[in-house]
Amino acid sequence: MKRAMTFSAALLAVAAIAIAADSADSGLKKGDSVAAFNVKDITGPSAGKSLCYRCQYGGNPVACIFTRTINDDVAALVKEIDSAVDASGKKMKAFVVLLTDDADAGAKQLKDLAEAKGIKHTPLTVFDGNSGPSPYKINKDAEVTVLMWNKMKLTVNNGFAKGELKADAAKTIAGQTSEILK
Repeated sequence: MKRAMTFSAALLAVAAIAIAADSADSGLKKGDSVAAFNVKDITGPSAGKSLCYRCQYGGNPVACIFTRTINDDVAALVKEIDSAVDASGKKMKAFVVLLTDDADAGAKQLKDLAEAKGIKHTPLTVFDGNSGPSPYKINKDAEVTVLMWNKMKLTVNNGFAKGELKADAAKTIAGQTSEILK
């Protein structure tokens, strides 16, 4: 019995590592071009409208957070990125994309997040569908994928499986914005 439990625990550990490895490989690769895609703006300057922030931001340095959930760890990351945008003197842009099959519930979560964390420089948006825009290759097992680009070429990619993103990683990820501000 003890041996079977140990074997089962080992299998679960291998499965968890496989999911984490898969999610770490979520999204575009460094040097890839970023494609246009539409979102519904919930809290930004175009609230209530559908638009393409990738198109609107053009060749500017951009941080984009794709997430399938809104929790405290994601909120900490959004707050750090929002602070980085503010500190850049408007040189850098950012937006958050909630991937969801329930846009109305997602919109409420995003409004609550913006209010609770005082998000002012980073539009929070909804993408209709859990899989995300197909050209971005968001891994189905990734809960959060952070992509950063400059001149429409990907520079930074961080993928996190469910529960893998921790609030203390938010400062590290926000620090990576220096790579797109060169």
